Amino acid sequence: MNIFEALRESHERQRDMVRQVEATSGDTPERHERFTELKRELAAHELAEDRHFYRPLMEHDAGIDLSRHAIAEHHALDELVEDLEAADPGSSAWLAVARKLGEKVRHHLEEEEHRFFQMAGKLLTEKQKTELAQQYLKTYDEAKAVAA
Repeated sequence: MNIFEALRESHERQRDMVRQVEATSGDTPERHERFTELKRELAAHELAEDRHFYRPLMEHDAGIDLSRHAIAEHHALDELVEDLEAADPGSSAWLAVARKLGEKVRHHLEEEEHRFFQMAGKLLTEKQKTELAQQYLKTYDEAKAVAA
């Protein structure tokens, strides 16, 4: 497995989780559970991706702006998660923020898969792509275990 395959697996989980959160209604245990799962997934993915995808890309001049942009988007996602944590889960405002989070997640994933992966494919060696996948998965699994 290479880094792109590892990231795509997490991306598919995120897309599915976003859909599940957006499909919930009211202040229900299901909404709390789905949101908690999404929050853990995003946090573990961001940590591992920043460390084992974007940091190595920043070693290349062509990867600096790309990486900064992606990390800034991660920060924006984190802020929306914080907004959801502070909001009343039974309110329509909560769902509006959840939908905004979903839109941002989908945009970010599409941008990564269609722009960032192509650039990274040119900058990273095949050996790096495989090693980064192993490191990403290890950090991701550790972060998910701590969050559980």
